[in-house]
Amino acid sequence: MRRTDPEDHGPVRFGPPLPDDGLPVLPELAAVLAAAAGRAESEPVGGGAALLEAACGYWDRRGLPAEPDRAVAAPGAPALLLALTAALGGDVLVPRPCAAWWAPYARLLGRPVFHVATPAECGGVPDPYALLETVRRVRAEGGDPRLLVLSVADDPTATVAPPEVLHETLEAATDEGLHLVSDETWRDTVHAPHDTVLISPAEMLPEQVTVVTDLSGAHLPAGWPAAVARFPAGEVGDSLHARVLDVLTALGARVAGPVALAAGYALAEPEPVTARVTAAVRLHARVAGALHAAAVGAGALARPPQAGRHLYLDLGPLRAGLSAHDVGDAQDLEDFLAARLGMPAPGGHRFGDDLGALRVRLSTGPLLAGSDEERAQCVTSPSPLELPHVHRALIHVKSVFDDLRDDAQRWEPPR
Repeated sequence: MRRTDPEDHGPVRFGPPLPDDGLPVLPELAAVLAAAAGRAESEPVGGGAALLEAACGYWDRRGLPAEPDRAVAAPGAPALLLALTAALGGDVLVPRPCAAWWAPYARLLGRPVFHVATPAECGGVPDPYALLETVRRVRAEGGDPRLLVLSVADDPTATVAPPEVLHETLEAATDEGLHLVSDETWRDTVHAPHDTVLISPAEMLPEQVTVVTDLSGAHLPAGWPAAVARFPAGEVGDSLHARVLDVLTALGARVAGPVALAAGYALAEPEPVTARVTAAVRLHARVAGALHAAAVGAGALARPPQAGRHLYLDLGPLRAGLSAHDVGDAQDLEDFLAARLGMPAPGGHRFGDDLGALRVRLSTGPLLAGSDEERAQCVTSPSPLELPHVHRALIHVKSVFDDLRDDAQRWEPPR
């Protein structure tokens, strides 16, 4: 990731990637991929029968019945969102902040993107009243809002939207006739699944929601791009499915054959996969909790992380100290923290937030960095935060935030 330079390029190719898990590839997954390395035939556009059957089984186990003729696969969720945006037409609505990869694909198609404020409880879904106001304002100005993209388990805020908040937002979207794309990339990474209620929008609005899941969220390494989409039943879903396949065909967006076999294996959720997912979620929850404690203890603001492997921070309360380091906006903060922490620290502006706000997303994966043996220990250790390389990384992060707190207190004007 590089600093935004408006003279030479747009920000799209310099945006932050999905947070990596920082762990070795699951040996059973690697074996499936290696066994398929000699496969010469191409995977069909939209995914082969075996992959789509596995995807339908995955959704069935989560209370979202699906049939292969209402599903497609693509080399990553961005290709699916690009195809969906092209197929639906009109203007696009997203929460503020939102995943860094949502808005650029609409802009590449020349579609206006409107950010809508989120409620106090969570990110990922727009506040219902702000959504209604935005839709009506856009229409009054001649716009044509048709698509709302949201995520119950959210990147970047790492929150899970409560069902009552989600219900109010979906009611507002229904009243305005919007089609919804639910990005459920992080739904299998909820930190406390027995204490957190996660409901898919497709359960509440089965005829109005397309579900998109990028398998790099929980099941595949980020370097093996594969994602699946589930379309609603009925004429609207059938028509949208056909148009998305047309776009994917025009793009030549096929899942690589060996990756398709690995994706099908992961979606079938055999014991090695479920055990790794459970262990990885538990690990990242602990690291995220420690990261949250270090930042909040120094005076930053952040909702407690509930899903994924990242944390969204507001360093506004430390602005006085940051100003002494010539940090005045989110881009300055990104550069400053990346250098101080020695890890990516994309500013909130990458996620559609205000440039002037001192917000940043930090990921837990870089805190696990080490040798292959050290990263493997993170998965199996009963006390991963006490492993020497993880402990050193967390101590370094805490010292950086403690220094920022001390700077802020030093430069705070007298009352």
